[in-house]
Amino acid sequence: MRGLLIVALLLLAGCGAESRGKAEAPPERAHLVELASAVAGQLAYTSDRGGSLRALREVRIVNQEEGEIVALSVREGDRVAAGQVLVRYDERLLRAELDKAEAMLQQAELDHQRARQLSERGFVGQEALSRAATAVEIARAEARLLGVRVRHLTLAAPFAGVVSQRLTEPGSVTPRHTHLLTLIDLSTLVTDVAVSELVLPHLAVGDAAGVRIDALGNTLHAGRILRIHPAVDPATRTGRVEVALDPVPAGARPGQFSRVELASGNRAQILVPLAALRRDAAGEHVFVYEDDGSVRRVDVTSGLRLADRVEIRDGLSAGARVVVKGFLGLAPGRRVKPVDLETG
Repeated sequence: MRGLLIVALLLLAGCGAESRGKAEAPPERAHLVELASAVAGQLAYTSDRGGSLRALREVRIVNQEEGEIVALSVREGDRVAAGQVLVRYDERLLRAELDKAEAMLQQAELDHQRARQLSERGFVGQEALSRAATAVEIARAEARLLGVRVRHLTLAAPFAGVVSQRLTEPGSVTPRHTHLLTLIDLSTLVTDVAVSELVLPHLAVGDAAGVRIDALGNTLHAGRILRIHPAVDPATRTGRVEVALDPVPAGARPGQFSRVELASGNRAQILVPLAALRRDAAGEHVFVYEDDGSVRRVDVTSGLRLADRVEIRDGLSAGARVVVKGFLGLAPGRRVKPVDLETG
C-alpha cells in the first residue's frame, strides 16, 4: 500500500510539472516589418552632369563689303539696343558709284521717253523702243544693287544684347566676311541636360524645371523645358533636353556650370519606395499593412522608376502603408509588428 501511494504521488508531480511547462512556454515571436506610406506626388529627375549655361541667341557680326572701318565704338560688355549702329565702313567709293548709277538711270529713262514719242510718230521701230526699255531696267537694277552695297557698309545690332567679342579696330581694312563682333542675348539663357530614354516620354515642352547655378549658390531658379531633341544617343540611351531660365536671375552668365531638376510630367502619381514592389509568377504586388496588424497582398501595376522611388499606376491609393523590409517568411494574413513607420 505504501508503495502504491508513492507511485501516485510521483505521477501527480509529473503531471503538475508538465502543466507548468505548457503554461510557461514562450509566446510566438512577432514578425517585424518596416513600413512606408504611399504618397501622391511627382517623381523628380535630377541631373548633376556637367551642363553649362549658354545664350540661346548669339550672333557673329560679319561684314558683307570689304573696306576700311571708320567707326567702331562698342567693346566687350557693352549693352546695345536693337538697331543700334555697331560698325561703319568708309562708303565714299561706293557712294560715288551709286551716284553714277542713278545718273545713268535718269539718262536711260529720258532715252526711253524720247523713243516712245518717236515710236508714236512712226519714226522709231518697236525694236528700238524695246532696247530703250531694257536699258532703263538694267540701269535701275544697277542702282538698286549699289544701294544695297552702300547699306551693307553700316552694321547694326539685330537684337538687344551684350557685346561678348570685339575682334578688330577702327582703321582696319578687312576683306569680305570678316568676323568683327559677337553679340549675345543675356535674357535668353539655356542649359542642356542628358535625360534617360525612360524619362523622355514623361516630359513635355513647357514643363516646369529647376536650375541650380553653382556660381550663384544653392538657390533653385525657375525654368521650363524649351526643346526636347528627337534623337536618342544609341551609345548612352539618353536624349538632349534644353531648359531655359525663366526669368534669368541676376548674375547668370553663359558658360557657368548648372544642375537641372526636371519634374516627370504634370499629372499626380502614387509613389512608394522601390523596395516595396515585389514580383512573382502572378505579377507585381505589394504587402499592405491593415489596422488589425495583419498584411494583405495587393496586385499593382508599376510605372516610372527613378532612384529609390517607383510610380504605382494601378492598385494602390495614397495613404496606404506598405512593407519595405521584413519579407522573409511574410505571407498574406500574417500578423506583423512595425518597427519603423514612415509617414511619407
